[in-house]
Amino acid sequence: HPEFAGVIDDTIDLRNRFFPEARISVLSNATMLHRADVVEALRRVDNNIQKLDTVSDDYINEIDRPLQKSYRAARVVEQLKAFEGKVVVQTMFLRGTFEGKDVRNTGDEFVEPWLEAVKAIAPREVMIYTIDRETPAHSLEKATHEELDAICERVRAVGIKCSASY
Repeated sequence: HPEFAGVIDDTIDLRNRFFPEARISVLSNATMLHRADVVEALRRVDNNIQKLDTVSDDYINEIDRPLQKSYRAARVVEQLKAFEGKVVVQTMFLRGTFEGKDVRNTGDEFVEPWLEAVKAIAPREVMIYTIDRETPAHSLEKATHEELDAICERVRAVGIKCSASY
């Protein structure tokens, strides 16, 4: 939203007036973190939840298809680090094929560099999940409970809170 910061301020004001115990959460795809006003507004919410599905630019461009052609995972990681822990990283893991290519991102070739990025970001929490409903690409599949649990355990092993949604 072009007036994102103002919307956040209005939301905080309404919360403080009518529901002071409520927490404000913002879930974002992390593509607007280059805007200082967006970053400052996100610093004011209770739950700043930012997506980081992988650190592979090729994978992101193929699967997530960001509108900004200049999207670079390394830049997003640096932007997330700037929150100094006041951020929750959310990541989707899946299996299957897309346009004839294997898109499983639960293997070590994806998880290890992602975990290194998560350690560098040092978020308050990591939320991992898998697809929950039918997708336009019918060849995509849910990551297994075992895969998500194993990834979650790796995050916890480095001292970061992690939850998995199946």
